[in-house]
Amino acid sequence: MKEETVQDKKKVYVETSVIGYLVARPSRDVIKNAWQVATREWWETAREHYELYTSPVVEREAANGDADAAARRLAAIKAVQSISMCDEMVALAEKLLEATAVPRTSFDDALHISVASIAGMDFLLSWNCRHIANPETRPLIRKVCEEMGYRYPEICTPFEMLGGMP
Repeated sequence: MKEETVQDKKKVYVETSVIGYLVARPSRDVIKNAWQVATREWWETAREHYELYTSPVVEREAANGDADAAARRLAAIKAVQSISMCDEMVALAEKLLEATAVPRTSFDDALHISVASIAGMDFLLSWNCRHIANPETRPLIRKVCEEMGYRYPEICTPFEMLGGMP
């Protein structure tokens, strides 16, 4: 079996909701619990097959809320590479909001998309199915990214990526 090199590995931008489900205490809600299990399973196997990235947006969001939960989220992303922000990312985020590909009140969600797009990520991993991993808005997100001359990162959930593990 051929061993993967860094050049062979696809790049995954891990959005904050994934980190939240990764380290959260087990939920009694059946759906949330399933998302937690899928996230943990993906996380345990992904580091071998993908290059994982976050951003200062993820770091800021992960630090919010309950201090113990924030500490667990920050510890989980400590070894993950962080993408530096640039003005282009803010400009693309604003275009996504203008086009209503992402609701105008969700600037950070638009930033996650723009960071992943401009940084050339293959995938944007998210459990935010309202604003990011939404099948109805993905085509508009793709259109805006491509019209602005950037690569569209395939947006998916950890559950979707489990089926694509090498």
